[in-house]
Amino acid sequence: MSSLKDKIDFGRLPQHVAVIMDGNGRWAKEQGKMRIFGHQNGVAAVRAVSEACAELGVKYLTLYAFSTENWNRSKIEVDALMKLLSKTIAEEVKTLNDNNIRLNAIGDLTRLPKYNYDALMKAIEDTKNNDRMTLTLCLSYSGRWEITHAVRSLAEKVLSGELKLEQIDENCFSNFLNTKDMPDPELLIRTSGEERISNFLLWQLAYSEFYFTDKFWPDFNKEDLYEAIVNYQNR
Repeated sequence: MSSLKDKIDFGRLPQHVAVIMDGNGRWAKEQGKMRIFGHQNGVAAVRAVSEACAELGVKYLTLYAFSTENWNRSKIEVDALMKLLSKTIAEEVKTLNDNNIRLNAIGDLTRLPKYNYDALMKAIEDTKNNDRMTLTLCLSYSGRWEITHAVRSLAEKVLSGELKLEQIDENCFSNFLNTKDMPDPELLIRTSGEERISNFLLWQLAYSEFYFTDKFWPDFNKEDLYEAIVNYQNR
């Protein structure tokens, strides 16, 4: 059976792909289940897309996993999400190492429950020497939070005399962002039919190509990723 993978030009791969994984709750509702059921099934899509990106040669994959606004969801859903996150991270370390993928995380990580934070830091430490691809989870993250945090850090440097106002330019500012160690995404994928960026990587997406699909995240698979990359390359 033919695959869209055969249509990909490996000489023009996006170096960095970012994904807004949307539609877990609506997918679960269609199944007559609770929202957490959708999040549980979304884990398989994370695994499939991560493995596919690594196999293709994409160097950076960044997933919008939990926004600062998500803290406003019901306590039951947030608690269930945190437990799922902790369990998934612990279970996936072997898969990450088998695929030579390094785990990274950005966002206001101090807001995570301690058991989540500890599991995340352990997984990051256990995969730090992998160099095939960097998988970044955006947790307790939003673009406005990140920019505000960067501005505050810049202001502190100026007040302390470590930085002069005239030294601040785009490159300088970028070095105060959570993503300072990675290139900006060339391709943003959003699932579920919504066509907005929802406070995600606001600075970094300035020149990215956007790809929207009606598929809910739990249904998104490797072929869907290949389709997004072919679409990106045909523009």
